[in-house]
Amino acid sequence: MFSSEFLLTSLVVVLIPGTGVIYTVSTGLFHSRRASIAAACGCTAGIVPHLTASILGLSAILHMSAVAFQAVKYAGVLYLLYLSWSMWRETGLLQVNAPESARSLRHVAIKGFLINILNPKLSIFFLAFLPLFVAPDSASPALQMLILSGLFMLMTLVVFILYGLLATSVRRYIVNSSKITGFLQKSFAAIFAALGLKLALTER
Repeated sequence: MFSSEFLLTSLVVVLIPGTGVIYTVSTGLFHSRRASIAAACGCTAGIVPHLTASILGLSAILHMSAVAFQAVKYAGVLYLLYLSWSMWRETGLLQVNAPESARSLRHVAIKGFLINILNPKLSIFFLAFLPLFVAPDSASPALQMLILSGLFMLMTLVVFILYGLLATSVRRYIVNSSKITGFLQKSFAAIFAALGLKLALTER
């Protein structure tokens, strides 16, 4: 069931830096190891609705309905711009060594969830991606897609956590430099703004 083509393609897709990776890395750099893991979990959870929509065929509705697609797309654009503005506004004010509470970790996870759930391209991607690896003679295509989706989510979670932990491991090199911290914050703010603009210009 898990062909080498599926595993390799999924790994490449997961490794390519997108909004989820950028968010997880920035969280690891400016907060804590626990926060980066929370971000990874939130981003992974954010793809569950897209995978579910693909399995149920709801992605086809999103693909066919220009109004639905544009509504979700611009909600995602506004949220990315909000993240950009928030990070730019907080430049130089983040307390990198501040302890993380359960409430703040939940807030980090929710942000990651919203980043992915508000990206309509994910639903369309999975609608085109998953069926490619379902055996034509499968007795239960929906079940096979569900299993493939579970594996894809697991790979996403593991890779995102590794990204976050890698970012956390270099925190000590920036924690004592307000200049480096400010530069990185502005850079990530600019990246989120650019991703929002890219999404705004994306056609179905």
